[in-house]
Amino acid sequence: MTKKAAAVAPVLVRHVIWLGWKLVVFLSFALCFIALLRLHFSPDISSPTNSLSRTRWRSRIPRYNFDGPPKIAFLFLARLNLPLDFLWGSFFEKADAANFSIYIHSAPGFVFDETTSRSHFFYNRQLTDSIQVAWGESSMIEAERLLLATALQDPANQRFVLLSDSCVPLYNFSYIYRYLMASSRSFVDSFLDLKDGRYHPKMSPVIPRDKWRKGSQWISLVRSHAEVVVDDGVVLPVFKKFCKRRPAVDTSKGKLNLKLQKQHNCIPDEHYVPTLIAMSELEGDIERRTLTYTLWNQSATKMDNKAWHPVTFNYADASPKRLKEIKDINHVHYESEARTEWCQTNSTFVPCFLFARKFSRGAAMRLLSEGVVGPFDASSLLGNS
Repeated sequence: MTKKAAAVAPVLVRHVIWLGWKLVVFLSFALCFIALLRLHFSPDISSPTNSLSRTRWRSRIPRYNFDGPPKIAFLFLARLNLPLDFLWGSFFEKADAANFSIYIHSAPGFVFDETTSRSHFFYNRQLTDSIQVAWGESSMIEAERLLLATALQDPANQRFVLLSDSCVPLYNFSYIYRYLMASSRSFVDSFLDLKDGRYHPKMSPVIPRDKWRKGSQWISLVRSHAEVVVDDGVVLPVFKKFCKRRPAVDTSKGKLNLKLQKQHNCIPDEHYVPTLIAMSELEGDIERRTLTYTLWNQSATKMDNKAWHPVTFNYADASPKRLKEIKDINHVHYESEARTEWCQTNSTFVPCFLFARKFSRGAAMRLLSEGVVGPFDASSLLGNS
């Protein structure tokens, strides 16, 4: 090797090393930049509240301006048909069609027409993308979200009321419309769940223990809160994974029941919306109560494992006296929080409940004959605001 070649070799080595370091530095900067972009645009699992806030800004619901009266979207969650359609038909008959819309989640493929419904108000109001729903499963809250998502496509829908197929109105349309429109708040039953042990530790850190709530699934939402429910991509996956109903006791399974009953028990529809509202820091924007009255009765049989069940109102139970007792309820007490929720709208005391369940056909017929959905002076309580 010549002296000249020997002198050039170290220079080439230093040049290669220098280029290598430049490449390393460039790649480091590029990776840091990509990481920052991902942090900025991706949900932050460790900070669920922040990610929920960003989700609201990324709402998939189209924004429209609408001209005309705001509407109530009545969202019926039905097993198949609507057995009380004759009562609701009379209810809607006395309403201005510009003030309401109807959506039904029923079994996939079921169609509401003149052969399946006694009221034309329900014809073809079923969702075309309905799913099979099982009580106590996450499919229940998915069906609720489908109803809300469909109703949100109409910009005139400004209030969203979720109802079961056994719900009845306690007042006529005029009163219910003015009651809901007089308030800018949602009605979501929500309280601390301290006894049932339904919170799964593995839900943390996405759902902190102090944000876990329980309440009736029968909600009434303003439009912005309906969008929060439909846009949620943070809380729902956790519910699907960790909030599942424990299998019912089956005596034919013998000792296997002991193992099954040790499984964690959670009823998604009793927790999802109130927990999501708490996670979204929106509890200050809601009335923490439901508008749907339910009478609960505890079963003490071994098969039911002391479960609570809603009482069904039959013809004899739907007397004027009993209905007046329900309508006269003006507060709800929550033992777990030592909280009494006084029912008000714009600082005016109002009845707590607009709807009730579970009503049989006989009870609904009695309501109709008693004129419950008939004329009523809606201005007597809410004024002209």
